[in-house]
Amino acid sequence: MKMFVLFLAAMLFSVLPVVAETTYPFEVKITGSGKSSIIFIPGFASSGDVWNETRAVCEKDHTCYTLTMAGFAGVPAQPNPSFVQWEKSIAEYITEKKIKKPILIGHSMGGGLALAIAADYPDLISKIIVVDALPCLAAMMNPSFKPNPVNDCSSIVARYNSVPDTQFYQAQKSGMAGLLADTSKQEMVVQWSMKSDRTTFATMYCDFLNTDLREKISSIKCPALILLEPSFSVHKETMNEQYKNLKTAQIHYANKGLHFIMYDDTEWYMNEISSFIKI
Repeated sequence: MKMFVLFLAAMLFSVLPVVAETTYPFEVKITGSGKSSIIFIPGFASSGDVWNETRAVCEKDHTCYTLTMAGFAGVPAQPNPSFVQWEKSIAEYITEKKIKKPILIGHSMGGGLALAIAADYPDLISKIIVVDALPCLAAMMNPSFKPNPVNDCSSIVARYNSVPDTQFYQAQKSGMAGLLADTSKQEMVVQWSMKSDRTTFATMYCDFLNTDLREKISSIKCPALILLEPSFSVHKETMNEQYKNLKTAQIHYANKGLHFIMYDDTEWYMNEISSFIKI
């Protein structure tokens, strides 16, 4: 009789519905406390640790959600990543976790994601801060750029996957010198690339270069702070053209440094963010 009861219990359990938690294409670190929330979105191949210093200031008064995207900086990859999928998943996370009107802060490609989310889900977000990102990066190289509706990234993926680790490391190290002036941080950021899944790295590089948000950002309702590296100040007309449809944009240029503004012009950057969040 005892064995029969156990068997019956096992059978009953096996037919009960299993409610699976949504698998998001990112890991989340939740810190701080406060009625208002901030979601930090790192840039291409970067860890959420890029926000450590920023978060340390913000989490005193806010609940902070720091993302690291799947396939980047050691987070396990997921199949078929895309810019649109990541955008949709972050919006779903905000909705499903009932995060009320968060502020989005994104760097580089993360800034692009912040722009896309605020445009496609304008009532979901309270403010956005975009750290050195443009609505259409490809247009900087080709002013007449139009996205390819059938964007085949397979050849780029194959090329990146064929590069030996030593060669990939040297390429990342060389490239980082043009992105990050603070030499004490360069190796850390290079290692994030080295720990990234090469297929995700190549796919998202290809997909982001095929992304054009210039028209889409006209749908953004919330205040938007755009922080750009000093070299872009030489091309203000081009920057204004990129952002002309974002009517809420405040565009400010850093005083020094390169792409990683949070490391290269920290005091200016922190003052800009603190002032904007308190508005």
